[in-house]
Amino acid sequence: MTLRSVVVAPLLLAVLLPVPAAARQADCPGVRVPGAEHSITACLADLTTTGTVPSGHTDPADWAGLEAPGTVTPSGVPGVQVDGYFPDTSTTNTNHGWQHDSQFVLRLPARWNGGLVVAGPPATREQFANDRIISDQVLAKGYAYAATDKGNTGAQIYLDGRRPGDAIMEWHQRVTQLTVAAGKAVARHYGRAPRATYAAGLSAGGYLVRWQLENRPDLYTGGLDWNALIFTRTTSLLTTLPPALRAYPRYAAGDPGAHAELIAAGYPAGSEALWAFHYNNQWDFFQRITREELDPDYDGDTQAGTPFCAEGTGAGCDTDYDLSTRPASVHRAVARVALTGRIKRPLVSIQGTLDALTPPKTYGDVYHRMVTDAGRGGLHRYSQVAGGAHTDGLVPIAPGVLRPMLPSFVAGFAELESWAGRG
Repeated sequence: MTLRSVVVAPLLLAVLLPVPAAARQADCPGVRVPGAEHSITACLADLTTTGTVPSGHTDPADWAGLEAPGTVTPSGVPGVQVDGYFPDTSTTNTNHGWQHDSQFVLRLPARWNGGLVVAGPPATREQFANDRIISDQVLAKGYAYAATDKGNTGAQIYLDGRRPGDAIMEWHQRVTQLTVAAGKAVARHYGRAPRATYAAGLSAGGYLVRWQLENRPDLYTGGLDWNALIFTRTTSLLTTLPPALRAYPRYAAGDPGAHAELIAAGYPAGSEALWAFHYNNQWDFFQRITREELDPDYDGDTQAGTPFCAEGTGAGCDTDYDLSTRPASVHRAVARVALTGRIKRPLVSIQGTLDALTPPKTYGDVYHRMVTDAGRGGLHRYSQVAGGAHTDGLVPIAPGVLRPMLPSFVAGFAELESWAGRG
């Protein structure tokens, strides 16, 4: 959310990053992150990816495919970077050679504007996933930046935890934990607490933003999400992906009725050029690991089902999955991770009109209605970006149709600053 592609990597395998030599600078004052089990501090000439790629303080594989080719991001931000991890028992994140989850990165610019931005990664990526699309952008404005790996990564996140939903609930715990710890570390480093703290994220990272503003509003000034996931009792990947998995093979074989099925299931007209990519790389993968996390009994002892099982296979086949027929225990698991729409801080949401993983009809539009129905419409600004796909790395698939959404994300953040900054 294990194929690599020149366009986008839906799942990026952990890359072994050695502890950079710069992290052992004797003259660089250490920064203590409360609650961290281990951390290292480095004073860097540039905290953006322009500097952190050559210095080894990021992992380009983690953000591969999240930006359009040729994207230029800000640079030239000196400061301090802290890499570390909180206590955890799972070991899927191998960055720095640590084999330890709940890793984080904290960046403290020399010229601080008084604010803090906290992010969780999309899909099953790690703490460096947002370095180009969020970290570079906000560091250039003077914000401190903190990001977490969500506490579990990779293709088997469902192995983390004891009961259905535990792995996803840990995502929220880790974002909360990092927000609290980063706020204290920032206050100690600069001598004063952040004047504003914003949550920001793409896809699963956007779902984290929404949950935090619903459940931990005391920690944030506001939030910004981009093509965010949702989980509700009736809408989630478990309800939107099976219809696509059933219809796409027939569509690819030339069945005109299958096209109508995909459109009826919410996949936008005009996004057809993306369907093959999503079918081959994301729809099946995300259906299986999400279902295994929330409904592990569906396929018995098999872990995460059978990839690309044929329509009509029946029980245990994720293509035929129907959440409405599953036991009450499954619906309780979904309810554990569900959103309510009851946000308590300003939220700006941007949604691509041609997103074929979290389409506007079944994701962005639904959450906006949830917020409005909860009586919180005055706290939500929702914009659709014409031609936006789920990630900007997909733009080369149909460059005449698709457009990058990063400029809209940057503009949305400026809107959030102005709006939430007024109190």
